[in-house]
Amino acid sequence: MDYPHDLKQAKSYAEQAMARVFHENLAPTPDIYELWYVYYAGISPEIVRAIDILIDNNQKITEDRCRDLHTRFLSDSRNEEAVRHAGDQINATIRNVTGAVRDVHSATATYSGSLASVNQRMSSVKTPEEVQNIVKDVMAETHDMLAKNQKLEQELDRSSALMQGLQRDLEQVRKEAMTDGLTGLSNRKAFDAAIARITEEAEASNTSFTLLMVDIDHFKSFNDNFGHQIGDQVLRLVARTLIEGVKGKDVAARYGGEEFVIILPDTTLPAGVAVGNSLRKAVATKDVINRSSGEKLGRITMSVGVAEFTSGEKITDLIERADAALYTAKHNGRNQVAAAPTPARKSGYEAG
Repeated sequence: MDYPHDLKQAKSYAEQAMARVFHENLAPTPDIYELWYVYYAGISPEIVRAIDILIDNNQKITEDRCRDLHTRFLSDSRNEEAVRHAGDQINATIRNVTGAVRDVHSATATYSGSLASVNQRMSSVKTPEEVQNIVKDVMAETHDMLAKNQKLEQELDRSSALMQGLQRDLEQVRKEAMTDGLTGLSNRKAFDAAIARITEEAEASNTSFTLLMVDIDHFKSFNDNFGHQIGDQVLRLVARTLIEGVKGKDVAARYGGEEFVIILPDTTLPAGVAVGNSLRKAVATKDVINRSSGEKLGRITMSVGVAEFTSGEKITDLIERADAALYTAKHNGRNQVAAAPTPARKSGYEAG
């Protein structure tokens, strides 16, 4: 994250950030301070949106929630360090292999020269001792040549094993960077990449796809009545239901707070509404249980907004239409699906 602020701006944002940290009775740790600095500086729309959702829903802003937001949107340092470490190891490996290859190349040139001189020396030998000395010299140089070749082979084997390990490590880093730590769903970064890719594919193939915006109804009450740990349990329950309910090329992601998004490639608006209703009904059948006491705390419901992509439409416009449909579902009583009219249509299609 870049902070292109002069002294006056930075001081203002810092004062607002620290004032908010103390107002919320949060620990003034670097990660929490950075989160609020970024919020007041307005340099991350995702963070501003996520925090505004918490504020608008009167949800308690806890240290856990702050750290969750920091991890999702700002905590790239560990991944960057892993990439730097991998780069250092790759450079060191290249240097080692290059050195071993250079040694073998030099030894090969020397050995070739030695073999060429053997003919000259053999043509002038007069005693068995001279022949024996020539053979000893050739054997010694051959042994040196074999040793350098063996060293190169060992270096290549070690490098191959190291590269395989780095590949696994970097793949894990990539996966973690694209995954929401709390729910296991794709995170906002992964969603942004997926919808850009799917939009490009839809334009190229003259097909369409459907976007679902999903929000947990009355989520605030779970936190207020039972604590944020139960709230996190609810988020994981919904995430598990979404994972079970999407198939193949479908993408389910946590968008922010208690809001989720689903991309359904090659899916029409009515089919998207059907998927939304299926997921909504699946969540409504599951009890939220206090794991420490076994007590049933009730059931949750979801509201869903659905919008179908129209060729040439900006991604931001598609998201806004799905978000507006979600608001309609909320306004109409929650626990239902509302579909946004496409720009080419006069009226919308709605289903409860």
